[in-house]
Amino acid sequence: MDFRQHTASLDALASVACDALLVVVAGEKAERTLDTTLARLLADAVAHGDFEFKRGKTVLLHRPAGVKAARVVFAACGAATPKSLKAAFAAGFGQLKGGGSKHVALAIGGAGDIGAEQAEALVAAVGETTYVYRHTKPSAPAAGALERVTLLCGKAAAKAVSQGLARGHAVAAGVTLARELANRPGNHCTPTYLGEQAKKLGKEYGLKVEVLDRKAIEKLGMGSFLAVAQGSAEPPRFIVAQYHGAAKTQAPIVLVGKGITFDTGGISIKPAAEMDEMKFDMGGAASVLGTLRAVAELKPKLNLVVIVPTCENMPGGRAIKPGDVVKSMSGQTIEILNTDAEGRLILCDALTYAERFKPACVIDVATLTGACVIALGHHHTGLFTADDALAAQLLAASTASLDPAWRMPLDEEYEEALKSNFADMGNVGGRAGGAITAAMFLRKFTGKYRWAHLDIAGTAWKSGAAKGATGRPVPLLTHFVLSQAS
Repeated sequence: MDFRQHTASLDALASVACDALLVVVAGEKAERTLDTTLARLLADAVAHGDFEFKRGKTVLLHRPAGVKAARVVFAACGAATPKSLKAAFAAGFGQLKGGGSKHVALAIGGAGDIGAEQAEALVAAVGETTYVYRHTKPSAPAAGALERVTLLCGKAAAKAVSQGLARGHAVAAGVTLARELANRPGNHCTPTYLGEQAKKLGKEYGLKVEVLDRKAIEKLGMGSFLAVAQGSAEPPRFIVAQYHGAAKTQAPIVLVGKGITFDTGGISIKPAAEMDEMKFDMGGAASVLGTLRAVAELKPKLNLVVIVPTCENMPGGRAIKPGDVVKSMSGQTIEILNTDAEGRLILCDALTYAERFKPACVIDVATLTGACVIALGHHHTGLFTADDALAAQLLAASTASLDPAWRMPLDEEYEEALKSNFADMGNVGGRAGGAITAAMFLRKFTGKYRWAHLDIAGTAWKSGAAKGATGRPVPLLTHFVLSQAS
């Protein structure tokens, strides 16, 4: 998709050359900011009950008199916040989706000055609206005609808008990559496939990418990770990808993504209902690879390392059993009380491995606990860290990227639930506060650097009629990484 900005006045919209003109209106006063022709069309739609100044309302006009564009869409956004504007953009493009418009020009009336945030929200909305999964579905609808989107703005805003469009394009491409990886079924997106995609990304952007096999993982002493992998015929992979945009002496940001390409629960097997959605259990891996792609496109002056431990969790004859004790790369032993708490078992070894990079900070991302879904639902990602400054930076990134997160507690008292009579710790601590005790488990492996954990179990995918990966938290992570650039 080609995104551009064009300097144009709102009082000359009728003469803009395009296939479709999308006009987002922020409140009833927006009518006064439009040219005479567009203001008349808007007033007429309101007078006939075809349009209201309420968020989400839209109207599509075909070949309106006096307008050069063949189609005009009005979309109401209510308050002119980036969040409301994004919803209006999505609603407006929803009216044009699948149509014959190749070039859509977009203007915002009544919102005052626009800038990078609004431009980025536009690209995100277009990406979300036009995305269709096709890899294993030949009968999926054909791609729409849309090729180009132009955001009309004033001369003073042109530079900021161009920057926002560039950032939005990179983030949207990262989100799309994450969605494509997570949406693929488990028999397609295997650990081997994820490794291949990481190498492909490395080749495209000149990144250093290593994909370690079982023998190399064994040599590292990752007993916890390998314990999860041993029940599956699919070989595990340990992916390490590096982007260098600053001096080698600069400490990197490290992102660690959980890569369980299918999770049956192992011996502690899950109920059959909705188990198909466990192909999304590598959403953390998908999101950190998507973030890597976005960062590599934008080329900020920083260093970034992405680590992905990836395997399946299966109930085979060699699978770990409840009561087994395994030794992690850190040397700490773990009693397996529930084999369905496997994500933390692969992440803990990756978190220990991250120490060798002497990182500025480490953020792990995982579809880790159903308990987080119960706590926060499907809107906010759970954020866990004992570092107040790091929490503030991540929350700021979540707000700026319209990818919301909510900070959860990490009080020391929660650690009591992980005590074991037979190992240094158990891998679960009971149902109460399950998302917190999972984070407390991971924290035991992060004592040598600044660390935060993002539980995306409620936000990485949607169920029901809209079933599919969301690509979150690529926007949050990208904004956070960019905020660390020198």
